[in-house]
Amino acid sequence: MQANKLIGRAKAILLTPRAEWPLIAAEPDTVGGLYTGYILILAALPAVTLLLSSRYFGMAILPIAITTYVLSLAGTFLVALIVDALAPSFGGQKDRVQALKVVAYSYTASWVAALIGVVPGLGLLSALAGLIYGLYLLNLGLPYTMKCPADRAIGYTIVTVIAAIVVSVVLGLVVRAVGGYGTFGRDPLMGALHRDAADTAVIGAGTATGSAVDDYAKRMDAASKQLETAQKSSDPAAKASALGQFMGTALGSGAKVESLAPDQIKTFLPEQLDGLKRTQQAVERNGAIGMQISKASATYSDGANRTLQLEIVDAGSLKGLVGFASSWAGVDQESQTDAGFDKTYRSGGQLVHEQWNNASKSGEYTAFIADRFSVRVSGQANDIGVLKHAAAGIDAGGLAALKDAGVASQ
Repeated sequence: MQANKLIGRAKAILLTPRAEWPLIAAEPDTVGGLYTGYILILAALPAVTLLLSSRYFGMAILPIAITTYVLSLAGTFLVALIVDALAPSFGGQKDRVQALKVVAYSYTASWVAALIGVVPGLGLLSALAGLIYGLYLLNLGLPYTMKCPADRAIGYTIVTVIAAIVVSVVLGLVVRAVGGYGTFGRDPLMGALHRDAADTAVIGAGTATGSAVDDYAKRMDAASKQLETAQKSSDPAAKASALGQFMGTALGSGAKVESLAPDQIKTFLPEQLDGLKRTQQAVERNGAIGMQISKASATYSDGANRTLQLEIVDAGSLKGLVGFASSWAGVDQESQTDAGFDKTYRSGGQLVHEQWNNASKSGEYTAFIADRFSVRVSGQANDIGVLKHAAAGIDAGGLAALKDAGVASQ
């Protein structure tokens, strides 16, 4: 698959999946063709993101990234084998190539969403974005590729997800054995999913989570139809509005969200942080495919040996994913090794992520405010408590008051 064709296919499966799945199902292809023309390239995005955003304080990231990439290629095929084997149980037809198609093109959401993880503090949100949108793509694609009845697609999707979690657990053990880093480098979401996999009733078709998947699929169908109608028009404003609404629905916020302007988010960078003077600052706002993200960052130093980094991110349309993390997915994980620890938990109604490296006496503390803004403090310190105390100096109340800023009316 040529570069332009590959980009076009990835864009189409993400933005107009209802129209793209019939085309995908009808295309003649092979396992080798899918790998060389699509999977080998798209599956590399998470590994590249890991290298670009590496903040693991002196650990050898390259071997971990390579191992993650190779096992991702293997995992895609293993899940496809499971999808193929399950087909008759859900009234479908076995076809290994079609099974690989539906898995690979559904994984496109996670592979592309990994790029969001380059922005500090958004690694968890990118994982959630890929997960929930991938569920929608899988549910939508199974009837076309595996010929299962549409009313059995939800059950087929959920069982496939359970199988994918098991595969992820096994392959994750291999990655950690290579890296020797506990859960460093593994997104916090997977800890919660691994925990839930121990009791498959948690995401059964008749449970609250199963209903949530069904409701999400219905909302996405409606937003997808609106987007397809708008794209046929000659009105650029209508196209942009429909795309923004579509992305808002896909990312859990339910509406188009304009992130804070640079001058507005800049006001939350204090002159001093934990007794250190601000020496540098920068702000930016970037937008693509109907969503925006704003970021303010600053460096604080005593001019000698102590330096802290502060990053405040307005997730914009991604804001719905934080609430999703704590309720629908129930994100909660903790891992400790001789090297340090990595944990995600809820505190005072906020989602919090902590990471610490014992050898370098450095780490990061991230708190999500009002399910929209992330405040991240990183650097060297005596312990994680120092970073937590520094983060407490940010005007969290002021940020929380802006939780609905820029949200389009429904």
